[in-house]
Amino acid sequence: MLDEEGIAYEGFIGALYPFMDIAALVTAIVLARLSAERKAAVQMAGQPGGVAALAVGGGYGNGKAQMVRGILVDTFRSAAISALMLGLALGILARPDSVYENFYDILFRGLLSILMLIMGMEAWSRLSELRRVAHAYVAYGLLAPLAHGALGFAAGLIVHQMTEFSGGGVVLLAVMAASSSDISGPPTLRGALPEANPSSYVGTSTGLGTPVAILSIPLWIALADMFIGV
Repeated sequence: MLDEEGIAYEGFIGALYPFMDIAALVTAIVLARLSAERKAAVQMAGQPGGVAALAVGGGYGNGKAQMVRGILVDTFRSAAISALMLGLALGILARPDSVYENFYDILFRGLLSILMLIMGMEAWSRLSELRRVAHAYVAYGLLAPLAHGALGFAAGLIVHQMTEFSGGGVVLLAVMAASSSDISGPPTLRGALPEANPSSYVGTSTGLGTPVAILSIPLWIALADMFIGV
C-alpha cells in the first residue's frame, strides 16, 4: 500500500520483525510458565505441611528469581525458539544471497499463501470454541491490535521528531506493532506449551487479530499524513 501511494520508507524496517517476534514469544512463554508455577505453589501450600516445604524449597524470595532464570533458560533452549534464533543468526552472519535468490524468493510467497490458508481454516474452525473458553481473549484480539499499533505509531513519531525517520517508516512500525505472531507463534507455543488450548492463541491471533491489523493499515497511513504529511 505504501508503494502504491508513493510513500517512502526505510528498507530495514521489515528486519525488525524477527526481534519483535522472538521477544513477544519468549515473554508469552515465560508468563505462562510463571502462572503454572504459581498455581502449583498454591496447590502445594494448601496441602498439609505444604507452606513449610515451599519455603524450604525456595518458593519465595530468591527462589522466585531462580525460577524465572530457569524458565528463561528452558525457553531459549526449546526447539521453536532455538530455530528462530538460529535463522536470525544465519541471516546476520552468513551470506544468504544465493539461498534467497534460488529458494526463498521463488517459493516464499506461494508457501506462505498455503500456510496462511491452512492457518485461516484452523482459526475459523476454532472461533466457536474461542467464544466458549476465552471470553477475555475475544476482546483482547479485537482491541489489542489498535492499542499496540497506537504505541508503535507513537514510538515511530518520536523517532521521526528526533531523526530523519520517514513517515512510511512510522506507518510500518505501527503495522508491525499491531500485527500478531500468526506464523511462528502457533508452532512455537505448541512446542513450548503443549498444555495450552490452541483455540485461545490461534483463534485470537489469526482469527481476530490479523484481520483487525490489516484493516487498520489505512488508519495508520491517515494518521501519518495528519501528523507528518506523507
